[in-house]
Amino acid sequence: MFTGIIEELGTVVAVDPRPGRDSARLSIRGATVTADAAHGDSIAVDGVCLTVVDNADGVFTADVMGETLKRSTLGRLRTGSPVNLERAATVATRLGGHIVQGHVDGVGEVLSREPGDQWETVTFSLPAALARYVVEKGSVTVDGISLTVMAVTDDTFSVGLIPTTLKLTTLGAKSAGEQVNLEVDIMAKYVEKLLGAVQS
Repeated sequence: MFTGIIEELGTVVAVDPRPGRDSARLSIRGATVTADAAHGDSIAVDGVCLTVVDNADGVFTADVMGETLKRSTLGRLRTGSPVNLERAATVATRLGGHIVQGHVDGVGEVLSREPGDQWETVTFSLPAALARYVVEKGSVTVDGISLTVMAVTDDTFSVGLIPTTLKLTTLGAKSAGEQVNLEVDIMAKYVEKLLGAVQS
């Protein structure tokens, strides 16, 4: 489990396709997340929960299966790509964001950016299958970042990015047309299933 509070901006060091090209091994540099990382630990990369295979000299490696490469933006990463990194939460972690699983529900696209005096409004496309889980003032995870929804339509949603988010995450540099990983609030999905069971 994660909180959606990004710990650092990492850099992809290498992308190595595995035999059969249905998976890949990523090598990512991140001084903070590797400081205490051990084999088997979980680190969220742009919102995708990955398992540490090796960790040395500030670089960790993780295997990514084909399904994840297809259903998230990780399949588009290249050497030098910046990525948002967060270690898994512990029982002592402050839950500054919201409960994030690191299981990407879909991919959206940056539609527009509107700069303000101290912050910026960014609007994203919203896949039809996820629209019912996104509500105004609710939580959504974009590339691993816990954000509050400012406005939502049938096929878009907008968030406000404060200077810290703009400076310390990949969303500060994403342009219109670029894709992002989306994870909706797990609580909404549980409520939907429970209500469905009651009604049936």
